[in-house]
Amino acid sequence: MLKIFTTQLTGLFKKMSEQEEFAFEDGARLLAQASLGEGKILIHGFNEMEAIVFEALHGAEPLPKADRLFVNGQLTEIDETDRILLITRFSSDEEAIALAKQLREQGHWIVAISAVTETSSPSLVDYVDVHIDTKLTKPLIPDEDGSRFGFPSVMTALFAYHGLVLTMKEILSEY
Repeated sequence: MLKIFTTQLTGLFKKMSEQEEFAFEDGARLLAQASLGEGKILIHGFNEMEAIVFEALHGAEPLPKADRLFVNGQLTEIDETDRILLITRFSSDEEAIALAKQLREQGHWIVAISAVTETSSPSLVDYVDVHIDTKLTKPLIPDEDGSRFGFPSVMTALFAYHGLVLTMKEILSEY
């Protein structure tokens, strides 16, 4: 099973890197604006995606000028030089959509990472400037009874996060 999981996950990473190439570049440019200027990159992960926030702030290579979007449950003060990174499992996450809509109405620039789901209701994609699709909408491994399991949402979001950071690093090295 590990071999199947590895193959499926590798295929998903490859698909993401190929199909989301422009989103990685656009998102990295947007976040780099905060790094080059006076701004901060304010990050919020919904539920398990808090792991990405920990990586950005406390990982082996912390993201420069990054901070939490929420401190003690309160929205941080945001100015026009700041950029926002939101991470959630699915683009249909109502809490993420509501927050993105509120931030958008306030005129803030937003990059988001989530798996795009097919819904008729509003999507996170509708309220952000750049969206990176993790492509993970169902578990990767089929079971004998027809069900599926193995849903590595944090791994795919972490891959997207590192894709953004690596692209941002390339952009910043040119300045």
